[in-house]
Amino acid sequence: MKTDIEIAQSVEMKPISEIAAAAGIDEAYVEPYGRYKAKIDTALLRNTDRPDGKLILVTAITPTPAGEGKTTTTIGLADGLKRIGKRVAVALREPSLGPVFGVKGGAAGGGWAQVVPMEDINLHFTGDFHAIGAANNLLAAMIDNHIYQGNTLRIDPRKITWKRCVDMNDRQLRFVVDGLGGKTNGMPREDGYDITVASEIMAVLCLSDSITDLKERLARIVIGYTYDDEPVTAGQLHAEGAMTALLKDAIKPNLVQTLEGVPALVHGGPFANIAHGCNSVTATRMAMKLGDYAVTEAGFGADLGAEKFLDIKCRYAGFHPSAVVIVATVRALKMHGGVAKTDLGAENLEALEQGIPNLLRHVSNIKDVFGLPSVVAINRFPTDTDAEIALIIEKCKALGVNVVLSNVWAEGGAGGVELAEEVVRLCEQENHFAYCYDLEQPITEKIEAIVKKVYRGAGVTWGVGVKKQISRLTELGFGSLPVCMAKTQYSFSDNAKKVGAPEGFKVTVRNVKISAGAGFIVALTGDIMTMPGLPKVPAAEKIDVDENGVISGLF
Repeated sequence: MKTDIEIAQSVEMKPISEIAAAAGIDEAYVEPYGRYKAKIDTALLRNTDRPDGKLILVTAITPTPAGEGKTTTTIGLADGLKRIGKRVAVALREPSLGPVFGVKGGAAGGGWAQVVPMEDINLHFTGDFHAIGAANNLLAAMIDNHIYQGNTLRIDPRKITWKRCVDMNDRQLRFVVDGLGGKTNGMPREDGYDITVASEIMAVLCLSDSITDLKERLARIVIGYTYDDEPVTAGQLHAEGAMTALLKDAIKPNLVQTLEGVPALVHGGPFANIAHGCNSVTATRMAMKLGDYAVTEAGFGADLGAEKFLDIKCRYAGFHPSAVVIVATVRALKMHGGVAKTDLGAENLEALEQGIPNLLRHVSNIKDVFGLPSVVAINRFPTDTDAEIALIIEKCKALGVNVVLSNVWAEGGAGGVELAEEVVRLCEQENHFAYCYDLEQPITEKIEAIVKKVYRGAGVTWGVGVKKQISRLTELGFGSLPVCMAKTQYSFSDNAKKVGAPEGFKVTVRNVKISAGAGFIVALTGDIMTMPGLPKVPAAEKIDVDENGVISGLF
């Protein structure tokens, strides 16, 4: 059996100019990065009168080590839509180097449902993440330089909230002390690093709709507080112009292709457990202009990525989704039912019945909380039995949701035709899209609404000083912003060990902070970290390149 990278390398790609031309993109907007990648000038959006295509969101059940295949399904669905004669474009996030070299792997799909060139996409791509890291760290340098040069803004070094970042899983950098070595080396203080995808710059880039909007959002970033507890912004440090200069190319979406030649806009990459987890507004909007159907995804389970896609991204961009695909596997549902990863090959209807409530809760949320039609896509494995599939179909049917078997990993677009036909049917239905909460609700009520309505928890436990933080943010005028929950991806609760569909739990909010540039409040729950670590055996140990520059071991 071929690996993902072997499959990707076996397919002859079309020159990116051909992909752009077929998508109706004038060459004046295409900025090639070699033969198979290009950036698309955002002026395209200002100079087109095409109506918006239907927007389809692909999300998933609560993730497990068994894997669900959300990105693979997203790409396979787009290829399937093409196969049934639909004009389609796909919008995806860029992979972070942290997971690529860690344990999760890249984000270019798998099998015969991939975007290519997958090696480039999974590694440096067009340099967007490096630009984001440079802008983030320029701001950090300007903060400490301002303090060193006299500190006219009276920034309290103990209240600096801005961290440096690097696009790598490096637990050693979570907490550091810097500025050591004497007066000329700065002021010693406690500091730390986030992974680049958790940087507010990433969120700002993904939610901005123009360079002007980008610059205004960067200026609003709160970097810390004064000795009088007043917020200090990047604009007060006069940093936004230089930061925007570093990001002027990064804001342009990247055009690549699926293995079957569907145009794919791969742009931005925030994690959905510690950030808003969606690709850029610009890329999604561009996909909607290029296709009658635009397929996109949001990270991790629907309680994280989909909730933030709907409550934050769609709210800011004015998007109205037409349909939602919820991805699951029999194997993952059996894990939610208590089966060890090593025992997933055997039929186990009892465990499956115990795990299915996880899927049903996500399905119910999309239908009853957000008012959107959905379909469950089951990535079928050879070990799945007909009885197991029938049980899932029966349970979903009770909620009025159809189940479609997807075989896009093995068959590409041909394995996604049935799913594509069901999605087209759903897109023709009237829906009643609604948000989980109203922006004018107090911050505490918005957090409680997510916990109770989406996670189905019993309520919130507020950490020491959190209510005071919320009161201060409200006083400063941030009370009407949406909320971005930072929570483990492995459970509806804030405890990763509570798999399945737990009930009666409370979510502990231990810190609340403002991301004023991105335009949301961040609520950190449980023991969530904004800098992951590498596993015992990182994927980096298996990655290599030969004398001809051919990479192996990415998957």
